[in-house]
Amino acid sequence: MNDTINAENQANWDERAELHVESYGALEFADKPKALSLVVKISAELMAPHLPGGSVSGLDVVHLQCHIGTDSISLARLGADVTGLDFSGKAVAIAASLAARAGLSGQCRFVQARVEDAPAALAGRRFDVVYTSIGVLYWLPDLNAWAAAIAALLKPGGLFFIYEDHPMLYTLDWDEEQGRFFVAYPYFHSKEPITWDGGNDYSSAVKLKHNRSHEWAHSLSEIITVLLDAGLRIESFREHRTMMWKPHQALIQTRGDGDTKDLGIEFALREHPERVPLTFSLAARKPPDSPGN
Repeated sequence: MNDTINAENQANWDERAELHVESYGALEFADKPKALSLVVKISAELMAPHLPGGSVSGLDVVHLQCHIGTDSISLARLGADVTGLDFSGKAVAIAASLAARAGLSGQCRFVQARVEDAPAALAGRRFDVVYTSIGVLYWLPDLNAWAAAIAALLKPGGLFFIYEDHPMLYTLDWDEEQGRFFVAYPYFHSKEPITWDGGNDYSSAVKLKHNRSHEWAHSLSEIITVLLDAGLRIESFREHRTMMWKPHQALIQTRGDGDTKDLGIEFALREHPERVPLTFSLAARKPPDSPGN
């Protein structure tokens, strides 16, 4: 990745990390011993059929692109031993402080590194579960390196799980006057990033000082293919009609779809929710007999 692009993205997320302590209610979350993030509530239910005993309890989990750690802390509260990893030094520092505030420092630790550098940064450790979720893939320029890192981090027989915004959604923009979506952005990957110079952080009205950022489109076929090429076996793939946040005015609050309706407030299309998938989930396993194991 271009050094300037990397530096601009990192500065952008360092600034967001500080804002998200307040906008995510992170201090209040850390102070509630039984609190779980909605992302992890949903992920835990979707992962359950693929886990021994249906839970992450007692398992070694690495959480890639963990941001400020609220999801990592949630996994720890479900009984996992968690290592969170993120490229933002500010996010990692905040995550560690939140884990300490929650009394989970011994069970939930954090490392600063880029995803592709995770195997080296974690000194060759292998994990029962590699987990990542919501708003992560379009910050990565090279999914081949991402998938290779996941395969290297997994123990033989280990599980990779992702719950993520759907790439189809990110091709769309909303026309308020006509009340409809239109295709405005790429679906397929290009080496050249989509560059934004927008003002606000998505979670608040605060204007960002480091507001220039860069993203890359990744199609579902690319996501699935790189995991297969890395030697993983797909066990489950599902598309969902709800998501965690509101990227367009066309979305309204809901109690979730059939998978998640009892887990908390999400967002869905206010009209024709069957027309556009908003999120997807995928479970893949590293074969017990993988070469090099």
